[in-house]
Amino acid sequence: MTVRTRKPYIAGNWKMNLDRSKSLDLVKTVKGRIGDGSGREVAFFVPSIYLADVSAVAQGSPLGVGGQNMWHEDHGAYTGELAPRMLREVGADRVLVGHSERRHVFKEPEEWMSRKLRAALDSDLQPIFCIGEKLEERKSKRTDRVLKKQLESGFAHVKPEDAHRISIAYEPVWAIGTGETATLEQVDLAHATIRKWLTSKVGEEAETVRILYGGSVNPDNAKDIMALESVDGLLVGGASLQAETFLPIIEYDA
Repeated sequence: MTVRTRKPYIAGNWKMNLDRSKSLDLVKTVKGRIGDGSGREVAFFVPSIYLADVSAVAQGSPLGVGGQNMWHEDHGAYTGELAPRMLREVGADRVLVGHSERRHVFKEPEEWMSRKLRAALDSDLQPIFCIGEKLEERKSKRTDRVLKKQLESGFAHVKPEDAHRISIAYEPVWAIGTGETATLEQVDLAHATIRKWLTSKVGEEAETVRILYGGSVNPDNAKDIMALESVDGLLVGGASLQAETFLPIIEYDA
């Protein structure tokens, strides 16, 4: 049995899915099942247009609510973007930074990541910093190099005393939404690489950082992935859109 020193963190990323009614129904159902939140942390990362409504329904429970993206400036001529303070104003307490779809679909450059991470921390938003390699990088045995480069870019403006407020999600790009899942050995090795790098960067504070796995997580594989001592939680995509698939993941050890 895995002995945990860090509280498990199960997060659902809705991406550009659901409508308002289904969103609120899902939140109500999950809210009623997570108890006082002492056993694990649960959060949803929702489309920004639903943040205020979802936050209102989640109020009074330990369910976390986050934005899927943000810009690093507090205000300005950035049409279509959201400032960290705007997320806070509508009830978000956390945010995703560097998700692979932001990096590869919307071509966000590596140098933006440290600015976003710093802005999130300065606005009292808990970031999940997403990193991961593409299939060709995995096949050419460059996984470690890619992960370290992404970590170095993202943590450029992070101080050791900030580390405990950050979570990292390892999401191999080739396993996101494809039905493919990294093997347990691949997950374990990647998480070990991340933990080792963190220790070199922030020292003992590295032990406070939770490292999540994301990539086609579902009710059938959640328990085995969470059994790895190196895995502190899960970032769930498609399976977080329905209570019947997300609740078994939250309750992986039931």
